[in-house]
Amino acid sequence: MTEYDELVHYGVEDGVATITLDSPHNRNALSRQLINELFARLEVAADDDAVRVVVLRSADRVFCSGADLSEAAGGSMTEGAGALVELQRVILTHPKPVVTRLAGPVRAGGLGIVASSDLVICSDEVTFALTESRLALAPAVISLTLIPRLTSRAAYDVFLSGRGFDAAEAAAMGLVTRSVPAADLDSAVESACADLLKAHPQGLRETKKVLSRDILA
Repeated sequence: MTEYDELVHYGVEDGVATITLDSPHNRNALSRQLINELFARLEVAADDDAVRVVVLRSADRVFCSGADLSEAAGGSMTEGAGALVELQRVILTHPKPVVTRLAGPVRAGGLGIVASSDLVICSDEVTFALTESRLALAPAVISLTLIPRLTSRAAYDVFLSGRGFDAAEAAAMGLVTRSVPAADLDSAVESACADLLKAHPQGLRETKKVLSRDILA
């Protein structure tokens, strides 16, 4: 990979903008480049009147492995934390519904993207983990969106233990909207988008403000 390879792709079809994370060399870790490109694609979708719904997905099975630890080791931990806070805010306040499609593992900071999304459809093969406690850290930045989504007991469990959990448990605790068989993932995402496309853009925009008010407070 060269420094200028695109890590986040963008396309629009039938009112749906698809934003694809494609940084396989580090399992879609949240590097500065990936986050900056994701900001840019979300801004394009927000400003495009032809876009009614945004789908966020990965090119390969792994959705996100969390923070880019190689950059963190270089002294940019504070910068990275600030960028992830802002990314969660941008997704929450985005004027279009953001539907996240999960086909594979999500770890650590990647769960902040999941928790910020309006709808999350995942394959029943997806696994999750908040590994920060095992690295002598706390998932403070992503707690801003995760804690409001999860039941209190579930939050204590997965935050403190750092253990992995599956798609069914993620749905039960409120992290994802629904879990479906892997073969049905794309059709489930298409169905969710079709339902959203029936709504008026202003209605969606104003309803998102109501739903995210407590998280943003």
